[in-house]
Amino acid sequence: MSLDLTILATAIDASDDEIRVQALRCSAWLGHPDGDLDARIVAFYEELREVYPDSGPAPRREESPWADSPLGTGIDHVTVSLRHGETSNAIATILDLAARHDLVAFDPQDETVIGPPARHHDSPRT
Repeated sequence: MSLDLTILATAIDASDDEIRVQALRCSAWLGHPDGDLDARIVAFYEELREVYPDSGPAPRREESPWADSPLGTGIDHVTVSLRHGETSNAIATILDLAARHDLVAFDPQDETVIGPPARHHDSPRT
């Protein structure tokens, strides 16, 4: 069992419903938009991989939170699948990095949008 999150680069004024549609499009493999990589996603992904590598020499299983790797990526998102029982520290790290890069997270398990408080009024879940 795993916990999935999609980290998204969205417009500053995107509604939670627009964010849900964007996230579901990414997770349904309906095709990703063409274009240049969003710099916020690139920076987020690079920093996340410094903390929790998702490729290269395989880390010991107990050191990696990933249920699947490499992580799913697109020009506007990174999708992570966390191993059950490995979520607390990893989620805190992911949400902290996302906030620092002005990104939002989408939890497909309950369709919750988690974002920087200045952007969204939803209560962050940890």
